[in-house]
Amino acid sequence: MLAAIVCGVSIFTSCSSDDNVPPPANNQTESLIIYDTDIGSSTDDLFALELLHRYQDEGRCRLLGVIVDRVGEEYAACTDVVNTYFGHGYVPVGLVRQGITNPPIWIDYKALPTYTDGNGQPMFRRSISDYSSLPDGWQLYRRLLAAQPDHSVNICSVGFLPALAQLLDSEADEYSPLSGVDLVRQKVKCIYLMGGVFGESVEPDFNFKKGFSFAQEFFRLWPKEVDMVFSPMEVGQDIEYKPEQVINDVSWTDVHPIKQVYMRCNCNTGQMMWDPMVVIQAVEGDELFSLSERGTVAFSEQAETIFTPSATGNCRIQRSGNKAWCDAMLAKIRRYNMMH
Repeated sequence: MLAAIVCGVSIFTSCSSDDNVPPPANNQTESLIIYDTDIGSSTDDLFALELLHRYQDEGRCRLLGVIVDRVGEEYAACTDVVNTYFGHGYVPVGLVRQGITNPPIWIDYKALPTYTDGNGQPMFRRSISDYSSLPDGWQLYRRLLAAQPDHSVNICSVGFLPALAQLLDSEADEYSPLSGVDLVRQKVKCIYLMGGVFGESVEPDFNFKKGFSFAQEFFRLWPKEVDMVFSPMEVGQDIEYKPEQVINDVSWTDVHPIKQVYMRCNCNTGQMMWDPMVVIQAVEGDELFSLSERGTVAFSEQAETIFTPSATGNCRIQRSGNKAWCDAMLAKIRRYNMMH
């Protein structure tokens, strides 16, 4: 464990002195990822972000940036803690400022950045000194997308859709002469969304309904040429990472952000591994998943997502797996969480 001086205080971390040095340019085999999250309410967001950092260490992905779509600088601070802890404090963070007002919080861990050790010292290092200076999420999207090769970026969206709607509504700026829609059309390979309700039961999706106007704008403007993969709730519903397993799997240290959340918060809330499903597919590919045929998804006035099969459609849906598949997915998440 290393002691460091950050923003004038001594805080402890497991990260190296190279935390804020980005890796070399894309090696053409990495999946380029932007992670869009409503971090700070459910812990599956944390595991999905941890996976991205582990995949990056393996050279399997490049985490271009994190968009925090839950309004509040404290949620950007949580992201900063995780990015810095896993050695990638240089990863840029964008923050939604005009978003959804007071969405529900299931597990409240926004105090993570303030956790202290037995000596009263801050437990986790951070890399960002002024969260008020962070760009708006849609602005960071434009900056990141403009700098990447055409049709190369995968977006993992596991929360609300304000930043994506605002990106699509955006106009030319210093980063690109293209509109938001044209920038997405040119740069994005696929978007993976944790959300949607499909099948015989027609009902609204929780995240999409909570931010209805943003979801409506997103579905209206998303380019039909750019692929979309939906991971509905039932895909991760039977993948339960129990609190006692989480804590035991990181038995080698107490200085771990996810372990600390599980030690200090009530995480025994039926928390399942929904969000990691989009990250795993975005990085590891389609082979691990059962997917629907291609089609289109319409968004109704009742916040329903209606799938219509079409050979020329840009949408596919992840399907639920059997017990063996769920066990294998949980084993994958646990293996990455156990790493020193």
